[in-house]
Amino acid sequence: MTDILEMRGISKSFGSVRALSDVSFTVRTGEIHALVGENGAGKSTLMKILSGVYPAGRYEGAILFEGQERHFRGINDSEALGIIIIHQELALIPLMSIAENIFLVNPPQNFGVIDRGAVYRRTRELLAKVGLSESPDTLITNIGVGKQQLVEIAKALSKEVRLLILDEPTASLNERDSAALLELLIAFRAHGISSILISHKLNEISKVADRITVLRDGRTVATMDCHAGPIQEDDIIRKMVDRDLASRYPARTPKIGDEIFRVENWTAHHPQHPDRQMVKRVNFHVKRGEIVGIAGLMGAGRTEFAMSIFGRSYGSNISGTATLAGKPVDLSSVPRAIAAGLAYVTEDRKHLGLLLGSDIRQNISLANLPAVSHAAVIDDAKELKIANSYRDAMRIRSQSVYQETGTLSGGNQQKVILSKWLFSGPSVLILDEPTRGIDVGAKYEIYQIINELADSGKGVIMISSEMPELLGMCDRICVMNEGAFVAEFTGAEVTQEAIMRSILRNGDMT
Repeated sequence: MTDILEMRGISKSFGSVRALSDVSFTVRTGEIHALVGENGAGKSTLMKILSGVYPAGRYEGAILFEGQERHFRGINDSEALGIIIIHQELALIPLMSIAENIFLVNPPQNFGVIDRGAVYRRTRELLAKVGLSESPDTLITNIGVGKQQLVEIAKALSKEVRLLILDEPTASLNERDSAALLELLIAFRAHGISSILISHKLNEISKVADRITVLRDGRTVATMDCHAGPIQEDDIIRKMVDRDLASRYPARTPKIGDEIFRVENWTAHHPQHPDRQMVKRVNFHVKRGEIVGIAGLMGAGRTEFAMSIFGRSYGSNISGTATLAGKPVDLSSVPRAIAAGLAYVTEDRKHLGLLLGSDIRQNISLANLPAVSHAAVIDDAKELKIANSYRDAMRIRSQSVYQETGTLSGGNQQKVILSKWLFSGPSVLILDEPTRGIDVGAKYEIYQIINELADSGKGVIMISSEMPELLGMCDRICVMNEGAFVAEFTGAEVTQEAIMRSILRNGDMT
């Protein structure tokens, strides 16, 4: 099998920081090649060089595509050859149709006028290839994330893709949509299309990859052939982090106390469609020192429930009662929820959790500005002292607290969000997908922090789409389906099979 891509001796620096050092990487024709490594290992930088985001002349080394050395000046040059990258944050316009998104650039034309018949005909053909039956007129905002991901792939096919690069393509997908996307990659492989798959989900990689390349600290440390014999996830992790993880989840002896938070008959409706009930008469509680997991498929209502109790930041016609330490509590706005002792770590850290253009110091103080202010004026010295204390306590890897938050790795960004909410002095923390898009080494550190929070007597509510994570971290797991809690598990009775059975007994997987 011939190589469609060869990257030789690639090195890239940002000022004094060496992001890549003499990286070599090849992809064969009709191969699914997985690229793994911790956040900050250099995966994204390498792909930005390949796709022309970092143009020729701004890195060292050579790129050979289909046997010829290439010098990409921008992303248009790489796309012209069929190298298409799909980022984790999808580049779709929500209020435009599927057809308009696919053919936003270079639509079929007749004498300089867009040929709408050809656009719709070609869109239907592309959607059929990725397994979608939606009308080309369907707005992107009206389809789920899984289908949006397939629209991105259809858009790539419209550009005659030869090498498809997918950056964390299943991070926001449920198990069914993830499986469908991986099956699609396998089908592409059969038609000679090569793929580079960047993912932290090692179980998915092992199912579809032909080879796996591991980057660590900007260097290639190993390329493993999946057809030469079974590859254990622990072997991949060891190469990624250069150490053994005796357990994926740190040991903890629970110290569970009295009940700290309870909601009863909690109901919330869709904000734009008040007739649709998204959270249905939920009864829920958490105790001091307890980690309670909320399991469920995408669309089950987990995030809607969490956001509705956090100051009604989601929903309309919200009703029900809430108590904190046995006393009624007002959760009618976000400031009141924070003042009552609630904190919510959103699943979308880039858009809702952080000010990426601001530094670490400013982000940490954001949820509790009065604590670093005097007469409504920020006390810079106090803010700096607080930020440095959290940087040390949370082990945030950065040059200083003045570093722009958007330049941090995903794991360190998550630590900044946790610091921000801990500084607000909460009694109850709601963690929504706290390790999404984070590598295994950083995940372990986040797990340690979560355990420390519980051990300090806080109530922790943890929403996760990764069932092994819930099983490894939680003292009790509540299962949500179609806006209602349908089961609760503790101790040895908790298994992935038991959780899935409780979901399937109480609804379908659509």
